[in-house]
Amino acid sequence: MIYLETSRLYLRDWSAADLEPFCNMNADEDVMKYFPRMLSHEETERFYQAILSEFEDYGYGLYAAEVKDSKEFIGFIGFHRATFEADFTPCVEIGWRLKKEAWGKGYATEGAKACLDYGFHQLGFSEIFSFTAEINAPSINVMRKIGMEPVKTFHHPNVEQDSPLNKHVLFQSDIDHSRKP
Repeated sequence: MIYLETSRLYLRDWSAADLEPFCNMNADEDVMKYFPRMLSHEETERFYQAILSEFEDYGYGLYAAEVKDSKEFIGFIGFHRATFEADFTPCVEIGWRLKKEAWGKGYATEGAKACLDYGFHQLGFSEIFSFTAEINAPSINVMRKIGMEPVKTFHHPNVEQDSPLNKHVLFQSDIDHSRKP
């Protein structure tokens, strides 16, 4: 099923054919630069199953992102229910991860804008959060481009305290903000 369509992307259900390129993407050190580590094939398979389960449980999730013209799987853009221990969780998080060949083309911004609109106006979310390591300038740039507002910094409880990835930035958008021109 295609959930969202933009001028260049389909945000759709996952297929078994997506698993191998998903494994390759999660094993790429450039793609995983702002994560504690690359994921093994087995870890990616568990992540893939967790994504499918979230769709079953909530009716939304991290959509497989496909370029319309080439039918190429490039990663994911969508929603996740964040439940780690923090003063803003549980919450709906918007996130993205694209293979490096898809970087710099505006796909993350294009897909995330469509997701925000869908989340507020079709799924009925009143607020959506996004967060990343404070040093992840590319994702922070996407958050700003899609109109999210910075809220605060926090130390991510699931990242080693002495890691340069521990300090995170939290951004938020709400239904009122989404109606602004």
